[in-house]
Amino acid sequence: MSFKSFKIGKYTIEKPIIQGGMGVGVSWDQLAGTVSLEGGLGVISAVGTGVYNNREFAHKVVKNRPLDDINFYSKDALKKIFENAREICADRPLACNILYAQSGYDRVVGDACEAGADMIITGAGLPLSMPEATKDYPEVALIPIVSTAKALRILCRRWKKTHNRLPDAVIVEGPLSGGHQGFKYNDCFKPENQLEVILPPVIEEAKNWGDIPVIAAGGIWNHDDIQKMLDFGAVAVQMGTRFIGTIECDAHENFKKVIINSREDNIKLFKSPVGYPARGVETNLQKTIEEGTAPKVACISNCVTPCERGKEAKVVGYCIADRLSDAYDGLEDTGLFFTGSNGYRLNEIITVKELIDKLMNGE
Repeated sequence: MSFKSFKIGKYTIEKPIIQGGMGVGVSWDQLAGTVSLEGGLGVISAVGTGVYNNREFAHKVVKNRPLDDINFYSKDALKKIFENAREICADRPLACNILYAQSGYDRVVGDACEAGADMIITGAGLPLSMPEATKDYPEVALIPIVSTAKALRILCRRWKKTHNRLPDAVIVEGPLSGGHQGFKYNDCFKPENQLEVILPPVIEEAKNWGDIPVIAAGGIWNHDDIQKMLDFGAVAVQMGTRFIGTIECDAHENFKKVIINSREDNIKLFKSPVGYPARGVETNLQKTIEEGTAPKVACISNCVTPCERGKEAKVVGYCIADRLSDAYDGLEDTGLFFTGSNGYRLNEIITVKELIDKLMNGE
């Protein structure tokens, strides 16, 4: 059975593969541009753009950290990333992933629309204000990430009431994904919260609102997994971790090496200043956090609102902006390396074209 193209709003995506948005330099211009070129949907992460190209677009930097959210989420860097991605994929659809929990959410959404994003994808909280943030850009498709049918229902009711708008598509993310989860720590392990259980009710709920396309995410690895999700009724899948193992992935070579060298037993859920558990590779960082010798928390970038300027970072023992930036810089001792639960299965670096061919044809 061959995979078909699908639509999100007015945009047609040739292959049912969306590359997950991976923050602080894992999915920027090279990766997202190439995925869109190859017929999938490339997704640029808006997180940490201030560190792009050696902090070139962060206009104020303290101790190599972009100062405040205006520089950590750099408008000029995001614009440049989109320009570079467009040089690769031309006018093919290109999305931007923006966390609801990040500081200055509405501003960054506007920056992304201005930079040329065709779609905005938002998770890390229920994005009730998404239509307000994009009201000047009605042609931009809106894709929230949810974990339950109830969350989609609440969202649709609110959007309909306040802006007479509905999501152009919705991503259902199960608790095997990399980075931040939509469930509390213990709930991530419960059978009733796994993707194959939460997906069908969201698909049914989507039909109540006029058949919103549903995309499955979290722990999807190969052709058979994609087929399984399409059989459930999803129109496409979102995949992040497998794209780390590509030549075009914007992550540092050391970042890719950490994921390739990972084992099943050292990919774990960590506490995060964002308030949701986050999955990554256990490295020297976690050891130093436990020992109390990790780099001191000093909130310079003000990256996420739930952290309350370093308050939550002190509780969990690390600043997420600083540690993800270190991973982007390839600093293995102090970096935080996010990956999905299947990260240990990565064993080679191939081109995006080769990967998408494998996913489409079942090699």
